Amino acid sequence: MSVIQAVRWSDDGLGVRIIDQRALPATYLERDLRTVDDVCNAIATLAVRGAPAIGVAGAMGLVAALTPHAGEDAPAFARRLAGYAARIRATRPTAVNLPWAIDRMRVRASDPALAGDPARTLAALRAEATAILDEDRAMCRAIGEHGLALLPNPARVLTHCNAGALATAGIGTALAPLYLAVERGQHVSVLAGETRPLLQGSRLTAWELGRAGVDVTVLTDSMVASVMREGRIDLCLVGADRIAVNGDVANKIGTYAIAVLARHHGIPFYVAAPSSTFDPKTPSGEAIEIESRHADEVRRSFGMQTAPLEARVHNPAFDITPAALVTAFITDRGIEHPPFLSSAPPAREVSAR
Repeated sequence: MSVIQAVRWSDDGLGVRIIDQRALPATYLERDLRTVDDVCNAIATLAVRGAPAIGVAGAMGLVAALTPHAGEDAPAFARRLAGYAARIRATRPTAVNLPWAIDRMRVRASDPALAGDPARTLAALRAEATAILDEDRAMCRAIGEHGLALLPNPARVLTHCNAGALATAGIGTALAPLYLAVERGQHVSVLAGETRPLLQGSRLTAWELGRAGVDVTVLTDSMVASVMREGRIDLCLVGADRIAVNGDVANKIGTYAIAVLARHHGIPFYVAAPSSTFDPKTPSGEAIEIESRHADEVRRSFGMQTAPLEARVHNPAFDITPAALVTAFITDRGIEHPPFLSSAPPAREVSAR
């Protein structure tokens, strides 16, 4: 089984190599991000996407953008570092992994042992970004191992958006247990919700799973209720972009509807996420900022006019699923059951190494 790598260092080590997800599924295209404009544009336009992946890409992209400036004097380099970090951090507001990763990089750069030396600071930041990359890969594997216990054999799984290898630096979050199950000989069939308006389910999840040899069927979002009613789904498994202290989940728009439908039909609804997605600073879903995307993502979907140009458009990228609708969280630390207020794992600490 072949699982792709969505984020890694470029061959020369001076850039961040990503799979440009805007071109999928028709074209497989890799790009190297080398400037702060490259990094911010790639994250904002969803060339790289998925909460863990943009955290990793943001940290590595900060290093790539700073690399040509290692010869600057210490004050100029420090100002540039702060400015680049702020720009990257603000690119997408909902997913907590991006600010978490950038804040961790800032803490590393502030280590007094680096003594304001740009070259040493850059080397330390490269090591930190590589650690974030490696940790993400390990966390994906751990989520997969823990999630295996929740899968029947055979398993018919509904997922939404893309929480696979394309959304992380490893084998994914929600798709990680499925990859490991198939690897171990279990039969898994996946129903991938199309995920309007940008079709991350049909364009990305179906492409990724099919490439890896996993049985996958695409559903339009409006088909989910009837498929549940027909008894064709054993469980729902989705990712997350931010999880509040009380267990409320911000994930791709449409997730809340699936959770409501799953509760009505008595189907388990699981959320798979690394510990970096749990935000100890956000008490509940009401405090999560929801990114609003451009109206043309709906009016001119993939270059074709799909709504009147004068029509007003409501286009939030995410919605909030209340903790009461979540059966359990699958994390790199284990399976977390309600009540989530006391049991949700905190985000990993931002600490100097």
